[in-house]
Amino acid sequence: MTQEQKDRLLDAALVHVPFDGWSDRTLRAAAEETGVAPGLARALFPRGGVDLALAYHARGDAAMVAHLAATDLSALRFRDRIAHAVRTRLELADRELVRRGSTLFSLPQHAADGARAIWSTADRIWTALGDGSQDLNWYTKRATLSAVYGATVLFWLGDDSSDHHATWEFLDRRIEGVMRFEKLKADFRENPLGKKLFSGPFKVMENIRAPKPPTTLPGLRRD
Repeated sequence: MTQEQKDRLLDAALVHVPFDGWSDRTLRAAAEETGVAPGLARALFPRGGVDLALAYHARGDAAMVAHLAATDLSALRFRDRIAHAVRTRLELADRELVRRGSTLFSLPQHAADGARAIWSTADRIWTALGDGSQDLNWYTKRATLSAVYGATVLFWLGDDSSDHHATWEFLDRRIEGVMRFEKLKADFRENPLGKKLFSGPFKVMENIRAPKPPTTLPGLRRD
């Protein structure tokens, strides 16, 4: 019931965001329209508009993952799969709602929330595309994609080209840059200097591992 009430509140809030932003005023209006008690609405979204905006972002991530799961991407090069995932994420979003969210998360007190949301999107894209890295690459892949995604969102918000064509070209250029960086990184590891560094001063990086989900939550098996 709690998730259903959260979904109802978020649905009701969306029509108010273009006028009142992701704000406490929007949450109060959503509570009034849905009949959810103000105290319960505040309990479900303790920080008001910030938590509403994060819920909207998480909903968009989930919709993207569902779309990718239902799409056959096997014929695409891997860089094109990434571009498709980012494009899907933006096309499933409402630009004005994202614009209001970008304004909110540009504030210093909410910048960390915005950065975590972008990181989450990058993580869900890599996971949906089958990334199995367990070492430092897990972090570098998400960091670089977070930068690409964040820059693309900002470009998209100001893009008035037909069908956002300029945005997709911008995205392709950013991904091409990432792919060149990944190739340089791989080449460096294989050249004599790189091998020497990674067997010496950089060897400590081999101990960096991807985070693992908790195993002590109720309902999780422990063999």
